[in-house]
Amino acid sequence: MPEAQVPARGWRGLLGRERVAGVAVLALLLVLAAGGSNWQRRIQLAWFDSYQVAAPRQVGSMPAIVVAIDEKSLAELGQWPWPRTVMADLVKAINRAQPAAIGIDVLMPEPDRMSPAHLLGGLPVDADLARRIAALPDNDAVLAQALAGAPVVLGIAGMPEATGRTLRAVPMRVRGGDSGPGLQLGLRQYAGVMTSLDELDRAAPGHGLLSAPDTDSGVVRSVPLVASVDGTLAPALSMEMLRVATGMRGFVLGAQGAKLRSIGIADLTIPTAADGVAWVHFSPRDSRRLVSASDVLAGRVPAERLAHKLVLIGATGLGLLDNQATPIGVRMPGIEIHAQLLENLFDSTWLTRPEWAAQAEFAALLLLGMLLIVLVPALTPRLALVAGGACIAALLAGGFGAYLWARLLLDAATPAMGLLLLFGALLASSLSEATRRRRALELEVQAQREHAARVDGELQAAQRIQTAILPRADALAGEARIELAASMTPAREVGGDLYDFYMLDADRLLFLIGDVSGKGLGASMFMAVSKALCKSVGLRGAARDDPAGTRMTQANREVSRENPESMFVTVFAGILDLASGEVAYCNAGHDNPYVLRPGSEQLRRLADGDGPPLCVIDDFAYIGASHTLAAGEMLCLITDGVTEAQTAAGELYGGTRLQKVLEQCAQAGQGCEQVLAAVQADVAAFTGPVEPADDLTLLVLRWRGPGAAR
Repeated sequence: MPEAQVPARGWRGLLGRERVAGVAVLALLLVLAAGGSNWQRRIQLAWFDSYQVAAPRQVGSMPAIVVAIDEKSLAELGQWPWPRTVMADLVKAINRAQPAAIGIDVLMPEPDRMSPAHLLGGLPVDADLARRIAALPDNDAVLAQALAGAPVVLGIAGMPEATGRTLRAVPMRVRGGDSGPGLQLGLRQYAGVMTSLDELDRAAPGHGLLSAPDTDSGVVRSVPLVASVDGTLAPALSMEMLRVATGMRGFVLGAQGAKLRSIGIADLTIPTAADGVAWVHFSPRDSRRLVSASDVLAGRVPAERLAHKLVLIGATGLGLLDNQATPIGVRMPGIEIHAQLLENLFDSTWLTRPEWAAQAEFAALLLLGMLLIVLVPALTPRLALVAGGACIAALLAGGFGAYLWARLLLDAATPAMGLLLLFGALLASSLSEATRRRRALELEVQAQREHAARVDGELQAAQRIQTAILPRADALAGEARIELAASMTPAREVGGDLYDFYMLDADRLLFLIGDVSGKGLGASMFMAVSKALCKSVGLRGAARDDPAGTRMTQANREVSRENPESMFVTVFAGILDLASGEVAYCNAGHDNPYVLRPGSEQLRRLADGDGPPLCVIDDFAYIGASHTLAAGEMLCLITDGVTEAQTAAGELYGGTRLQKVLEQCAQAGQGCEQVLAAVQADVAAFTGPVEPADDLTLLVLRWRGPGAAR
């Protein structure tokens, strides 16, 4: 195989298909998360809103009071716009309560049409009346005088195009960074500014921006505390009110390089984003923040309600509404948003999104994603679901906890959605892999079944062949002097036991029984070879007086010649002379046969003429023995599968139990078939329904006598 293919195979072996797919999906999610797309921004903002919906800010101190131009005021004082003299009276009434500062969220860029000089407007009136009306004070001048005598901050509006108006700059000192144009480039940019009349503008001690930042989905979430207006730094209305209230000359901007980090006034420092924006921590609407302008003018508002407060004048009447959507799901007038921002600044309860937040969210997605990639393929579907849910829940809980305890805005939604997609991909990949493996297993099982069927067919054929090479008792049906029954029951499909019998001549019967070491197909093949070679030796034309030991020696030499697996076989072989009843035999490591006398319980065993099993000692000189049967006596030859048969508990059948069965058969005078059947039945009754541990073979023969007839 080419060397370049080795690493890929190694990774697949190390990770598995599911984990490789998971790594690919996670990499794609990380690329998308790092890109900062619009959909990600929308998800982030919706998640930040959910924090405030679930746990809005609790109102602490209330430093700001809104003097509302509300429905009640419009009903009592007339429709908007009011004459500037009414605004002057309102400013004076508030100022008599000694507020800390007064912020006016009303733009007055044109002269008052209700001023005496403009009131007549070319109407035909008496000249004396016209002179007296013209001699009255101008409304704008009256308001300018009121503004000059109070700590007033007039609102100004940033405009996207140049307006030709001049912004009165407030001193701003930069610490720790670039104070040049680079700093301003990161701020909110306005090409021009809309102010009130120059007369009013010059009279007011302060000027602050009313402009909110561009909103996403129409929701006001943050307000710029400082912005750039045609190259001039301008503070927000709230910040300018604090400056006027504290009597400070200017602001201190904290920077890092060309990035804004904070804005400070007196001993208060407010962290900002690089664009100068602060996130507002909203509370539900509270009627305690608002008083009606008509009540202030009528003296129905106690002075202590306004004393030392940051007083905001703005419209809330239905016909004048500048209602804005907020993260808590409640629309509120812009002037009240300014009041909430002042509460944030006064109580230090503003929200922050630190610069490291994006890196932390990226790292959370990476680490928890890798954890899921490791865990999900290794777990059951139920445990994998628990692991995936735990990772996502930990992420969401961490983001909500950071909001509750540190007022940090961390985006847990985007990484959580990424983890959910990754978990789905891992689960789908795991299910796909499981399906693939199941199909492969089905194919493998099918192949194994087909193979097993072929093997079973071959084994059945081998069993038929093995059974066919064993002689049948009816082969001696014409010989009245002998009765014989034999059976071989293999432990598996084929066995390693063997038996054989055949006539050497008219008066001699050769019979043998053997047991090959091992079981199964290998033993059966060696059994067939051993039987064939033993029969070849028996039929090779040996002299009638060749001793049984000589024949066994020749058989050992033949069987040992081709035996690469070093197997061995135990054999008992005998030659029965049907004329005399003499049995010449030799035992090559086999169990000694039993001699049964009809009507007698006494059993004998042929214990002479023994030697080692065939193929154990090459060229071993076997010595045979002989025994003469009485007419009617019976020989019972067995393999160790009889005596070593076991129950499920491992108990052995044993020779003692076999002898009792044989004694009962002998006393009852049973024939060969009956003896064989009795032993088989007793063994089966002893072992019960268990798989036999070894082949079970019996050969039973009876010599009836030299002149017996059927």
